[in-house]
Amino acid sequence: MPLSPAVDTEQAKAFTHDVLARLYRLERESAGDRRVCRAVDDGRAAWVDDGPAAVTHLEGAAAVEPDLSNLDFLYAAWVRSIGLTWARPNAFATGAPFAYPQTPDVESGLTDAGVELVRACDERGIVVDCPHLNAAGFRDVAETSDAPLVVSHTAVHDSCPSTRNLTDEQLDVVGRSGGVVGISLAVENLRADGDQVVDTPVSVVADHVECVADRIGTEHVALGSDFDGCTVPEPVGDVTGVPTILDTLRESGFENADIEQLSRGNWFRLLDETWR
Repeated sequence: MPLSPAVDTEQAKAFTHDVLARLYRLERESAGDRRVCRAVDDGRAAWVDDGPAAVTHLEGAAAVEPDLSNLDFLYAAWVRSIGLTWARPNAFATGAPFAYPQTPDVESGLTDAGVELVRACDERGIVVDCPHLNAAGFRDVAETSDAPLVVSHTAVHDSCPSTRNLTDEQLDVVGRSGGVVGISLAVENLRADGDQVVDTPVSVVADHVECVADRIGTEHVALGSDFDGCTVPEPVGDVTGVPTILDTLRESGFENADIEQLSRGNWFRLLDETWR
């Protein structure tokens, strides 16, 4: 699939502001049953209370002004994670098109504004998320950021040669940075044939988790979801199917301590090390 066309910044801002307003209205109307994470401990508390908590994230920085003049506004709105791009160009990066079989070494890297955005996020303690970046953009983030690298929803390129997946070299860079790789549930990024087949076994997810754990350590891999806008294995379906994934990982040989790490512990550690 070719890259989607760029989105006008004003249009992206209007959409983003509307979504943020709905998020905080949901929080207020829930009387404490739903919360927005303003600190990492909010997420830990939600885990204990068995209630949902949201880390406010932008998938694609199209709503950020190219001169970063509204970044502090977004920070004040508790945006604490920003993916530089989705599968479209913006002022900061080009991103990787959806392609199979192909390496992520396509298109150009970050723009000068993109490099400045990475630096500004580091300064404020905002997670810079790299899942839709091409190889050049990923490399630019790694060379610019002092924070642990995050790729929130991706998979292993050696197992499924999609542009959306990380090569062994990229996995090593994430591991050396102390970062986290979240394994996507999009079957087209998990299956060796790259097909969108809903009847895909959960064991395929476990295989990618195991590949990352074997290469860079269990402390650097996590569940990355991506329930929105992709084909999820039918045995999982939606978020209520996550226990099926965890059971499959146990059957694959992961101990309870490993399950704790990759289901939540690694994300909490990452946020502890990144947020201010």
